[in-house]
Amino acid sequence: MDERRETSQQTPLGDEGHLDHITSAQAEARLAELADLLARANHAYFNEDAPDLSDAEYDRLKRENAALEARFPDLIRADSPSAQIGATPAEGFGKITHAERMMSLANAFDEADVAEFIAGIRRYLNLPPDAELAFTAEPKIDGLSLSLRYEQGHLIHAATRGDGETGENVTANARTIADIPQVITHPDCPDILEVRGEVYMSHADFAALNARAAQSGGKTFANPRNAAAGSLRQLDAEITRTRPLRFFAYALGETSAALAETQSGLIAKLGAFGFQTNPLTICARSLEVIIAHYQSIAQSRATLGYDIDGVVYKLDDLALQRRLGLRATTPRWAIAHKFPAELAWTRLEAIDIQVGRTGALSPVARLAPVTVGGVVVSNATLHNEDYIAGRNSTGEAIRAGRDIRVGDLVQVYRAGDVIPKIADVDVAQRPADAQPYIFPTICPECGSDALREEGDSVRRCTGGLICPAQAVERLKHFVSRAAFDIEGLGAKQVEQFAKDGWITEPADIFTLEARYGSGIQQLKNREGWGEKSAQNLFAAIAEKRQILLGRLIFALGIRHVGEVAAKDLATHFRTWEMFDAAIRAAMQEPAAHAPDAKSRKKRLEDSPAWAEITGIDGIGDTVATALCEAWAQPREYASITRLVGYLDVQSPAIRDFAGSPVMGKTVVFTGSLEKMTRAEAKSRAENLGAKVAGSVSAKTDLLVAGPGAGSKAKKAAELGIETIDEDAWLALIGDL
Repeated sequence: MDERRETSQQTPLGDEGHLDHITSAQAEARLAELADLLARANHAYFNEDAPDLSDAEYDRLKRENAALEARFPDLIRADSPSAQIGATPAEGFGKITHAERMMSLANAFDEADVAEFIAGIRRYLNLPPDAELAFTAEPKIDGLSLSLRYEQGHLIHAATRGDGETGENVTANARTIADIPQVITHPDCPDILEVRGEVYMSHADFAALNARAAQSGGKTFANPRNAAAGSLRQLDAEITRTRPLRFFAYALGETSAALAETQSGLIAKLGAFGFQTNPLTICARSLEVIIAHYQSIAQSRATLGYDIDGVVYKLDDLALQRRLGLRATTPRWAIAHKFPAELAWTRLEAIDIQVGRTGALSPVARLAPVTVGGVVVSNATLHNEDYIAGRNSTGEAIRAGRDIRVGDLVQVYRAGDVIPKIADVDVAQRPADAQPYIFPTICPECGSDALREEGDSVRRCTGGLICPAQAVERLKHFVSRAAFDIEGLGAKQVEQFAKDGWITEPADIFTLEARYGSGIQQLKNREGWGEKSAQNLFAAIAEKRQILLGRLIFALGIRHVGEVAAKDLATHFRTWEMFDAAIRAAMQEPAAHAPDAKSRKKRLEDSPAWAEITGIDGIGDTVATALCEAWAQPREYASITRLVGYLDVQSPAIRDFAGSPVMGKTVVFTGSLEKMTRAEAKSRAENLGAKVAGSVSAKTDLLVAGPGAGSKAKKAAELGIETIDEDAWLALIGDL
């Protein structure tokens, strides 16, 4: 289960609990910051096996994001971290598209969260409070998720979770793991069987592996999870064979026949098929038993012999699981109850400022090295000037004297091998000469003013394209894995080429061979390069001239436009020409120039292009405004135009929902639904390939109207849109 480890139940400076007086503008700015932080953290954790954000901080930021989205649902971003699973699969392995998505898990951090999880299931299914529900409870293994596909009992392929849709083909490596059967001979094994579970490494095997590596002068691993992930993702399966990997099975993907009626029955069947299942898994019928098992596992955690970071609860009844269905990234019928984080105290020695691709000035704490949970850490994120000053997101002081100063003794979250976060400050041990930190108002990279807009928690450099830090960071983003992912052109190479003036904008990458492939100044003659490596880079660049539209949009590095938003825009517009034309048209319309969201809404009827962009499910005013602002900058748009001139932009593939009567249609639900909740109806529609909209328009294909339908039904009638009741809807989708 690839979620991050340890979370904290502390209340750190700037914690998400202080949201009582936050404004809409402040919330919008913070959501943008969180989307960027969490997207980068996902990439580092899932693709690099080298996280750059602490597990405790990752969990806290996810909770803060969810709290803001709950309070301001109209501000939910298209690239919301709540809608993301894992990260894009890395190159070097073949790709396998999962027959059924591999999901993440929602998190619980205390008993109240678990109680609400159970209550939420009752509400969703419209069950009475006294209806008995059973749950399985099992340790949450801290390893790497793996899906195994068997056909006629034979292992056909194995794939990592990847981004949930597509994973890495690690079949050859998986075949070397003793816990994974090559053939299942049990008579109940269906023709098609996908088994999902966790690859991990025991503490004893991890220690022995590191000891051998140290003795031979090789690389040692920071923890068993990294060792397991790095071992499974070796390009040479013979290396994997030498690594002592283990596997616990706990779930299914696609199957051609049902194996059981309950989750506990399913686990028993997997054991009968020859898989290792966790012996600490139980079936519980009350919250009290669930929590008691959690506490028992927590107490025995140190003696298990392998790493866990919580306990997973799953609704036992598989039929009810199917009814509950899935959210964007997590099932409604399961939750991970996480363990608290480990903490340590150390001295804050300095605060450095880094400038990001959007101009954000990000403070980084330099710490006296300290061992936290067995790993030495020396850096921490400080987020923004409010966080340092001890203020919450509304600018109010959390408590007097709780700012962070150089020289302070600070408490940090357990980081594993990642950058931690400061959780607390010991003011009583503050040096007498410690001064409040004055956040810079001048960009340290280019000398431009660093301004903070009203409602924004981040101070940003105004230098734009003249700021070398922004230019370099945008180029790094452009070549990142989720964007163009050019083999051999990473952050280090981008920094050097930019420093030497070889590339100043993305288009320069595609003229690199013409400019530096021959003549006196050639790439092959640079230190660290040769003829072969230079040719490999040029070939890799040429290969990326053909690029999917969604990757291109994301690669542009436009603020607020993350991976999910880019894919949604690409799915809707299909071609670069249509996308470009829509933005240029929207720029000329009244809504694009409205002073605020309220005024913009009034102008939408006169803004068809703007309405088309903001009407895309998950795309709102924030993304549309960011796109128009980028296109409105002459130098920015000219740079984009030059880039596209070198590319062959490909349309995204169309997902096939075979047999679905609503595939590709836009459906609106209105009125009261009596046989299922609105949430269940929406989930069923989306799972069948429909788009669920909140309002009726000329692009609506079907209105499902229950009792009490009002203005939406009237508008649908005026537009001639097909309208059906709940019974007709259920008959239409049947058992799909």
